[in-house]
Parts: sequence; C-alpha cells; structure tokens
Amino acid sequence: MTSTDILLDHVRRMARYNAWANRRIYDACATLPAADYYAARPSFFGSIHATLNHILVGDSVWLGRFTGKPATHVKALNQILHEDFAGLRQAREAKDAAIIAFCDGLNDAALAGTFSYTNMRGDPFTDPLLPPLMHFFNHQTHHRGQAHGLLSHAGVSPPELDLIYFLREAA
Repeated sequence: MTSTDILLDHVRRMARYNAWANRRIYDACATLPAADYYAARPSFFGSIHATLNHILVGDSVWLGRFTGKPATHVKALNQILHEDFAGLRQAREAKDAAIIAFCDGLNDAALAGTFSYTNMRGDPFTDPLLPPLMHFFNHQTHHRGQAHGLLSHAGVSPPELDLIYFLREAA
C-alpha cells in the first residue's frame, strides 16, 4: 500500500467518522426538550443549535470550495441555516452524504493537486487540497466537541465520539 493509498483511506475514513459522530450528536440532541436545545449557553456561538448550524456552515463553505460549487447561500460564519432542529438534521445528513461522496471520488491526482476558490471576503486563493481537507475534518471535530460539552450542561449524557469507538464499531 502506497502512502497515497493510506491518505485516501484516511480521508474516506474521516468522512465516514464525521457522519457517524454527527448522527450520535444529533441523536443526543433529539432527547432534549426544545427549550434546552435552543437555550442560550455560554459558548462561542451561544447555543447548541447555533453551534450545530456553524458546523454545517463550515462544511458547506469548504465542500463548496473543494468541489468548485461555492456555497453562495452562506453569508456569515454564524448564520443560522435552519431555524428548526428537524430541518437542520435533514440538511446535516445530506451534507454528510455529499462529503462521503466527495471523498470517495478522490484519487491520487486530486489528493496531490490544488484547488482554487474565493474566500468570503472575495479574496482568491489556490491551495494544495490535502491541508485544507485535514482542516475541514479538524474544524468539524473541534465544534462538535463544543456541542458535546454543551450537551453535558443541558443535562444529557453526551455520546462517545472518539475515533477509536467509530473504528471498533465499523470493524
């Protein structure tokens, strides 16, 4: 197995881990009364709902950049894309499927290549794909961890999200 094969496997595994972890977070959130789910909480985005929206915003922006199909509907990093939990969850599931499809479609050349995009301020960039793709997964994990902590404050036992649990379950 070449190093590129190992990287492609890792990227595809991370896409599936992301979907798995999101399902677990959303399942835990579904047990909360709406008032607790939407409640203002001391956190960067101010609530569990806003934090989950931000993860979807970030995923939409980056996936749009990677695919060359910008997320023109996103205007701000703190934008609430979906006011209701059900709509947000449905959009999350669709985005996770799109992330998996994108990662499954990558090959050696794409992974070693570059991509060009315009950031939200309108500045153009061309970057190698791999470092921003790794940032993409780290960003998801970082903010999902915030949502995980907020669930604890809301009185819900947050689910295990460590990659090792996913790997064991997937095996």
